[in-house]
Order: sequence, then C-alpha cells, then structure tokens
Amino acid sequence: MKKGKVFSGVQPSGALTIGNYIGALRNFVGLQDEFDCYYCIVDLHAITVPQIPKNLRKRTLDVLALYIASGIDPEKSTLFIQSHVPAHSELSWVLSTITYMGQLNRMTQYKEKAKKSEENLNAGLFTYPVLMASDILLYQADFVPVGDDQKQHLELARDLAERFNNRYSETFKVPEPLISEFGARIMSLQNPESKMSKSDDDENAYILLLDDSDTINRKIKRAVTDSIGEIRYCDEQPGLKNLLNIYSVFSNEDVESLVKKYDGIGYGKFKEDLSEVVIEGLKPIQEKYLQLTNSKDYLEDVYKKGAEKAAYVSGKTLRKVYKKIGFIPK
Repeated sequence: MKKGKVFSGVQPSGALTIGNYIGALRNFVGLQDEFDCYYCIVDLHAITVPQIPKNLRKRTLDVLALYIASGIDPEKSTLFIQSHVPAHSELSWVLSTITYMGQLNRMTQYKEKAKKSEENLNAGLFTYPVLMASDILLYQADFVPVGDDQKQHLELARDLAERFNNRYSETFKVPEPLISEFGARIMSLQNPESKMSKSDDDENAYILLLDDSDTINRKIKRAVTDSIGEIRYCDEQPGLKNLLNIYSVFSNEDVESLVKKYDGIGYGKFKEDLSEVVIEGLKPIQEKYLQLTNSKDYLEDVYKKGAEKAAYVSGKTLRKVYKKIGFIPK
C-alpha cells in the first residue's frame, strides 16, 4: 500500500532548542517508518530577517546534522535544503497571485513580527506564508506536523489548494494537520506563558540541544516555578507543568508517575534530577552531531541526494501547475 506523505521544515535561524526537539525533531523520527517524509531546512524563510552569510551557511549544515543526530535516517526520509529546489520559489509566485491581501493581513505571526522589527518590515515577512504553502503543496503532502502557532499557516495552504483546484481542476492534495497532543509546545523557562524560543533575549529561557552540562544545570536551576512548593501538574503552576512535560519526554515516564515520585519533595531535588535526565538524554545527540559536523562530505552527499529527489517530485507538481494556468511547456 502506498505510504502517505508528510512535509515539514525547520529554519536555520539559530541553534535549536529542546522545544524544537520535543515539538518537531523527535516526532519526525517517529513518522519516518509510517510515512514518506520530506524534511526541509527552510533557508529561504530565514532571510526574511537579516543574516550574516557565513553564519547562515554554518547553521544550515548544523540543522541538517541535528536532524540526523536526532534519529532521522536519510535512507528513510528525504532531507534537503529549500534553496536547492527552485520549484519552491516558482510555485510561491503562482500562489501569490491567488492569495488575498486580507488573508495575509490576518496572519498572527506577521503582526507579532511587525511589532518587533518595524525597521525591517519587508515584503518577505508579509508573504512568507505563501512560500510555506508552496513548500507543503509541492510534495502533495497528506499531513503536516504543526504546533498551535502554525495552524493558521496550514489553513492558508489548505485554502490555496482548494482555490487553485476549484479554478483550474484537481491539482493539489489538501493537507491535514498532524498535531502531537503531548509535549508539542514547550514553554520558556523564564516565562511559561510564552513558547520556548531560540530568539528569546534571555538565554536562561531556553535550553539548546548543544548546551553543555553546566549550562543545562544552571538554566534548570533558574527556571521559574512558584511559591506553592508542591509538585502538581496543573494550569495554576504553569512553570512546574512545563518542567514536568520536559522531564516526562526525556525520562519516558508519564507525568502522573513523576508527580507521585516527587510527592512531598521540594523543587530543588526535582530540578536536580531533571537536569540529569536532560543531560543524559542529549548526550547521544550531541556526540552524533560532533561526528557529523566533522564529516562535511557525508552531509554534502545527504543534501545533494535529497535535493535530487525533492526536485524530481516537486517538478512533477510544478509542471502540472504551469500547464493548467496556461504556460507553454519548455
């Protein structure tokens, strides 16, 4: 039976956090046996904010290495760099001609980014959801793993697929969201009302996948809890709830067991044990990452082979689109 397709991408805009690992990479690993997976490093999206070229190149390879170090197998999944497949930009232009300005104006992330960087309010920041829709629709993806903050962008992709299909006949699959109920949204260690982000001004708010043990210890020790002093899993204790989610993922113990385990024990011991669990959980990823970053030829082979396959699959979709809208074939 033919496998369904999954598409997802990660920006190389900075070092990845345990939030990226829990919410994305870890789930990607679990999907690759069940689906035909296309995992992209979306460097075109990254340039909507200013980048230092040599840093962007390094981070792009870093994300590829972390994909593989986290357990994504290039023999099972297609790993590639977005800018290596021109069809992404080409389809984006076509879809932009059927995207309404009002839809883009309503995008929550655009509004938030516009407030943060008024001096860099470029057209790319406004239209990048169209490029994101192109990323997904090119591969006729059945499912897209998304967090709550990306649901709106997937809805746009679905709208554009349906609009194009209605106007020109059936062309694109309309993708469905694939949402992990538990652990998909890891929050800031300093402000548990906000998602953990590598762009946070406070470095104590996030744990990077490549942080050393001393740094992880320090950040968890400083993580916000509350004055209640009891280990409970509830919305009234959002900081502690977030730490329990992290503990559960890295220890493979369910939250209920952890609450019982630390009943009557203070936050100090809990944080100490959590640090140990996170450090041990990240160790194999960090070791594999170091090995991979010292094997540039291997990484180059992976992204070139991935781009070849992605170009073949996306090219079929793009040729169909071009024919339907009236372009003369090459």
